[in-house]
Amino acid sequence: MLIQIYGKNMCSNCTKLMENAKTAAGNLNLDATVEKVTDIEKITDAGVLMTPGLSIDGVLKSTGKLLSVEDIE
Repeated sequence: MLIQIYGKNMCSNCTKLMENAKTAAGNLNLDATVEKVTDIEKITDAGVLMTPGLSIDGVLKSTGKLLSVEDIE
């Protein structure tokens, strides 16, 4: 499973979303890779208009929101 977080390097909500995604994957015992995507072209190509964005296996699940661990699970 690939979980991608879309946002800028200095975005505090993006960093927190990444932490929450890692925690959620761990809580569910998933074999998941969590990566941060900071390239603006890749962010817009994924359909993210507001950061942070979250996709799971290439499917965009959320944009512009800081999801909780529970929301991600």
